[in-house]
Amino acid sequence: MNNDMLKYLLYGVAGLFAVIIATYVILQKNNKEKKYINSLQQGTKKSKFSTEVIYQKLYLFYLKTPFLKRYILKLRRRLEIVNIDDEYLTRLEAAKILTRAFLIIIPITIAIIVLTYKNALLMSMLLIFEVFLLDTFIDGMVDKIDNNLLKQQINFFSEIRHAYHEFNMVEEAIYQTAQDDENPEMSRQAEKIYEVLISDDPESELEKYYDVAPNSYLKEFAGVSYLTKEFGDRKVDGASLYLKNLNNITQEMQLEILKRDKLDYVFQSLSVIAIVPMLCLEPIKNWAISQFSFVESFYNGKNGMLVQILILIATFVCYILTRKLKDNGSTAMNTKNTENPWQEKLYRIKSIKKIIDMFIPKEGTKESRKLKTLMKDAASKDKIEWIYINRIMLCIVAFIVSVFIFGQLHTITINNVYEDPTTTYDIIGEMSEKDRKKGMEITKSDNEYIKYFKDKKDLKVTDITKVMTQGKVNKDYVDSTDGDRKVAAERIIDKIAIVNSEYLGWTEVLGAMVMAMIAYMAPVWMLRFQVRMRTLEMEDEVMQFQTIILMLMRIERVNVEIILEWLERYANIFKDPLSKCINNYEAGPWEALEAMKEDVTYQEFIRIIESMQAAVEKIPIQDAFDELDTERDYYQAKRKESNERLISKKGMIGKAIGFTPMILLFVGYLIVPLVFIGLTSMTTSFSSMTSS
Repeated sequence: MNNDMLKYLLYGVAGLFAVIIATYVILQKNNKEKKYINSLQQGTKKSKFSTEVIYQKLYLFYLKTPFLKRYILKLRRRLEIVNIDDEYLTRLEAAKILTRAFLIIIPITIAIIVLTYKNALLMSMLLIFEVFLLDTFIDGMVDKIDNNLLKQQINFFSEIRHAYHEFNMVEEAIYQTAQDDENPEMSRQAEKIYEVLISDDPESELEKYYDVAPNSYLKEFAGVSYLTKEFGDRKVDGASLYLKNLNNITQEMQLEILKRDKLDYVFQSLSVIAIVPMLCLEPIKNWAISQFSFVESFYNGKNGMLVQILILIATFVCYILTRKLKDNGSTAMNTKNTENPWQEKLYRIKSIKKIIDMFIPKEGTKESRKLKTLMKDAASKDKIEWIYINRIMLCIVAFIVSVFIFGQLHTITINNVYEDPTTTYDIIGEMSEKDRKKGMEITKSDNEYIKYFKDKKDLKVTDITKVMTQGKVNKDYVDSTDGDRKVAAERIIDKIAIVNSEYLGWTEVLGAMVMAMIAYMAPVWMLRFQVRMRTLEMEDEVMQFQTIILMLMRIERVNVEIILEWLERYANIFKDPLSKCINNYEAGPWEALEAMKEDVTYQEFIRIIESMQAAVEKIPIQDAFDELDTERDYYQAKRKESNERLISKKGMIGKAIGFTPMILLFVGYLIVPLVFIGLTSMTTSFSSMTSS
């Protein structure tokens, strides 16, 4: 990249950033003025200039732009669940979030270009990495909306208690509370639940709402409200069962909010810590070269570039793992296009389908069963064909990129031989302009001899000194001593050896194949990591099951099958065993529960299954789960302690992963090169002094 192109690129990015900043300032100023104007102009015509209009136009612009279309549609899939049937608001919030993300990304882009413009390969990798960074900013902003909805739900449930006391009717209490404008997101959800309850077929409408509800707590609220409306309320220990169930849901939400807040606090800086080493590569390199010139050959050479690439790969992996680890449950909705993703479109091509099918294990084989079990345990929404397309694509890309990088490393080494100033001694500190000028004169002279002797076989020092004495190549060494000619000839032979040896060898092709195999296995390893993380959440899910059973067991006409359907609706980790049990329930309740008990290994869930078996054949549901009510305080305390342990485990793993790139940066890229090269240089200097 030449200086003119770089200059125009920087001007363009800076100009774009300035336009966005100006637009944002105008939007913010107009937003503040909007409330004041509305208070003065009640019933008058609205001003044509509006932040909402600008965001709506930005939404259309993002939707038409190929690269940005992916992000705006991803945002839509998250926001349209919260903003039920409100297309205008969904577009407004999607455009607002994406615009704010760009306000963060563009300064980082400028910083990357300024810091790494001399290193085109590093700059390209960092700019590509920004694509993944944009996902983090978008997810974080949407998570705030999810968390805000949860907090609004707590206020809503508090208000609905008063409304229920007044009207003593579930649907009327919900309708009355939904008129509150202070909690707009929750009000929209409440209005939807009210429409479900008063519809002609509330049961089928409720099932539809379950598919689009933003979180499981709203599902629980909608389900309990429907059961209370259908079967009526009753008094338990002198209190309304419906209100007691609302209290149970509220306690669950309070625990969830506390867990999310603590996870956000633990992980709020880890993602940044995992990313920072990328931006520090060039500053550390420049500082080390300016202070210790003897390391310049390392940082500008093949080895330095190789360490840079390894740190970038480690940063990318650690960043992805940190994001997966932080998942606080608010991202439970699958925002990917699971109906027709690019993998499915690719798989429909007959020639590609035949190639992919060659890699997919045959149905019924051990490998096929293992992979399907792994996908179920990881709660993956992908098809097995999509996973193998990902594996093969990553394998091919990794091989091509590895070969390209190895080729670039050879090119860098050869260019360094021809372009770096030659020093005849080690320099502590920055090379002076005089030394640099003298070194470049030696390099130019050496280059002439390299071109002259490069293709000659069995080259010896005497061959070069003879030509130097005769002055055939240049006159630089005609008047030099034999000792100076010998030293120069040995140096030239070393440079020729480097130039002739820098080509793509079989070991590097083998290394590219190893990287391709690692990339091929990466999707499977990611599934295993997800399984490990889901195992940490297992206890939390079982405790949520206990709360659901506690709400249902005192409602009349509720049986074990209804409880299973509710558990399956809210399950994540145990969803498959519960679905299988429900499908087999009509063939024999006790047998279906026994089969589910054999499919799971978690002891607390097995106890719930055994209580269901007792409720099927021997005792009423209320008696089978009586300990859930009598030991409610114990289970609440246990739930809090479980969340603390979960956060502690995730925090410990997250810190180990998040700080890995930083450790590699300072140890592998700064300390080890300085110490190793410094000791080597000192040893060489002492040997020279001793021999002389």
